[in-house]
Amino acid sequence: MQIGQVIRTYRKKKNMTQEDMAIRLGVTAPAVNKWENGNSMPDILLLAPIARLLGITVDELLSFREELTKEEINDFIRELDSRLKEEPFDQVFWWARKKVEEYPNCQMLMWQVAVVLNARLLFCETERRGEHEDYINTCFVRVLESNDEELRVKAAESLYGFWLRKEEYEKAQSYLAYMSDQNPEKKRKQGEIYGKMGQIQEAYKVYEELLISAYGNLSLILNSMYRLAMEKGEKERAHMLVEKERQAARLFDMGRYHEASAGLDLAAAGKDQEATAEIMEEMLETVDDLCGYRHSPLYEHITFKEVRREFLEGIRKNLLANFRDEEAFGYMRENSRWRELIGEDIK
Repeated sequence: MQIGQVIRTYRKKKNMTQEDMAIRLGVTAPAVNKWENGNSMPDILLLAPIARLLGITVDELLSFREELTKEEINDFIRELDSRLKEEPFDQVFWWARKKVEEYPNCQMLMWQVAVVLNARLLFCETERRGEHEDYINTCFVRVLESNDEELRVKAAESLYGFWLRKEEYEKAQSYLAYMSDQNPEKKRKQGEIYGKMGQIQEAYKVYEELLISAYGNLSLILNSMYRLAMEKGEKERAHMLVEKERQAARLFDMGRYHEASAGLDLAAAGKDQEATAEIMEEMLETVDDLCGYRHSPLYEHITFKEVRREFLEGIRKNLLANFRDEEAFGYMRENSRWRELIGEDIK
């Protein structure tokens, strides 16, 4: 921020007019006006009195800062956006670039300015497009050196998008290295590159792996929400969440076993004998469908390991052992379907 802008900003915060300020400093109102409009500079002997009058330091008055506050950055971005709607792009571009050059180490400002200019450049006419793109990308590359990991990733995503539009796929792919392997967006972007490069099988495989992972996360979240609802005694919400779990299993082609098992805990919580017996029967009947997604066209590009019969039999035995648990299912003692299911005559 130029010294004139600093003076205007803090003068207004003090609710002073230019004339008020001039009187207190022993100068004329036109002199203050010239400072604020950048037409002249205050005498060096006036710097300390001006700073004291405005309640700031001389460093702040002279903008001797490497960083701007979040509020100042947000204010500037709002002004940038407003100007882009009303003024020629080239004119606003140079105005914004000058601001970035005032604070060359303020990477948050640099990134936000580059993002806004990049977005507007996509839809405007200018003979200097290449020059503007080079500068915007230079800003993104500089932000890659930030100590802020989130900012580095955002800059890398912007560069990825730019080179993807230019159909330079290997260059776009190189920026995925800045993203964590745990970030599903990295994998999705890799699938996007595979598709653009004609590697269709690889692209489908990546997307399908993301689908399976998404189901696993969704199932865990819904189950956590269900348990919270039960802890708070919100029975109606708990029923709704169990139904959502069933729907999710159906939507993602997880198989009948996953659809059935979703409601067992709720049935046990309500000591609903008929519902419990029905769910137990269906779970045992559909153990072979535990990995039903292996046969779904949704995941036909993934090569799954063969499920061994011994593994499925082990699951069935574990289920029976759990169903016999007196603490969890003692309320089923008098239920004939349960007795027949577990194969024992419990007394």
